[in-house]
Amino acid sequence: MRLFAAICFISFSIFIFSSQNVLAQSDTKQQSADYSVHTHTFKSAVLNEQRTVVVQLPKSYQSEPNKVYPVIYRLDGAGNIPLASAVIERLQNDNRAPEVIIVAIENTNRLRDMYPTVNKEPQGPVGEGGGAAKFLAFFERELIPLVNKNYRTHNYKVIAGASAGGVFALYALQANPELFQAHIAYSPAVWWNYGAMVKSTKSFITKTKELNSYVYMNIGEEAGIMRERYDELLQAMQSLRGLRFFNDAFDGISHGLTTAAGVFNAYYNLFLPKQMPITALTDDVASIDTYYQNLSQQWGEQISPPDRAVRSLGYNLTGSKQFTRAIEVFKYNLKNHPNSVDALSALSYGYEMQGNTRQALEQMESALAIADDSYPYINYLKETKARLQAELSKS
Repeated sequence: MRLFAAICFISFSIFIFSSQNVLAQSDTKQQSADYSVHTHTFKSAVLNEQRTVVVQLPKSYQSEPNKVYPVIYRLDGAGNIPLASAVIERLQNDNRAPEVIIVAIENTNRLRDMYPTVNKEPQGPVGEGGGAAKFLAFFERELIPLVNKNYRTHNYKVIAGASAGGVFALYALQANPELFQAHIAYSPAVWWNYGAMVKSTKSFITKTKELNSYVYMNIGEEAGIMRERYDELLQAMQSLRGLRFFNDAFDGISHGLTTAAGVFNAYYNLFLPKQMPITALTDDVASIDTYYQNLSQQWGEQISPPDRAVRSLGYNLTGSKQFTRAIEVFKYNLKNHPNSVDALSALSYGYEMQGNTRQALEQMESALAIADDSYPYINYLKETKARLQAELSKS
């Protein structure tokens, strides 16, 4: 599985905190080798207590002063930063994720903050919970505005948590669907209070016709009431139109390890890769524009359809003998990159595979007209032109 291959790459870094006077009060003042990490403690008026958050800035933050970044809000503290950071960095290296700001929220009263209802079920701590609405207000009114004010954030926000934190991530989806664009819930403890979260989710889905968001959930070896209520939630989530929903079930993985087991798939499925997958291509080439518009919105930077990525789509279609569609894609790419030798060569190839030798030769001649001897495949172009001319002379 992809996740175990990814976990093999993960090395836990030692994070040395630094700070700036960006929030109400600052702590230590040191610098890590790769990432700039800031610890901030401030008084929350909403929660009426001191709260601490840790902000990790991307490696390029100082060197690219005009760049903005999506933000991942991670529940349960800074101990979760290294794992997520290592996985996302691997995805970045494969052009499958943008650089991100990670904001980790340290706990004070975890059960109070994470659960929207007070537990009355004897199998859990009776009387705990019920503060999720106030905790979400803390995000809305204080934490997110402060992070946006003091850091270069892009309006794409992710909320991620495990167990009780997973319940809070799902609660945020229901209470304010627009606040976060993605919700990650590792083994959410939906057994809580007779499955109150399952019931509220089903009610929310009944009232919601369509939802443009992302949800990742998983579960480990949990059984009994936890598994029954999770499966009920899973069935409900799968019925919501417009939702990009992904789920994993890991046999033999304990509840405490579901974060490590799922973190790769959570972010692999969340972020759109720069290489548009063939599955995202419809019969209308306008779907390419739509894909890269969505990608730009998610990544926080304008990314036009890359020459190489679009050619790859066309070559994929020729490989499956969909020559007409391939030529449409190659033409679309040439329109965006009219001076690209590679784009002209690809269109020539599409025509050749279709059996239209005359058009293939015409495009190859156009490619040679703008290529010079420094072009690495100049000999291929010349050889192809000669071969196409020979084929035409026989007809």
